[in-house]
Amino acid sequence: MNEEEIKIITRGNRVITLAELFEGKEETRKEIANLQFEEKIKILVSLQRIAYSWGGKKDVIVWRL
Repeated sequence: MNEEEIKIITRGNRVITLAELFEGKEETRKEIANLQFEEKIKILVSLQRIAYSWGGKKDVIVWRL
């Protein structure tokens, strides 16, 4: 089976190929790379808050801005 035959069902029940998945991943990586440093830090702090509250992980450090 080659990559063109592999199909993936997304959350919205949309069917995409493996190649389309990797293309989308690459586009997202480029968008994130173009963000300003300050915006990346805000996103990181947001993820830290999620990790802190999700599953009771109290050993996670949340930076103060």
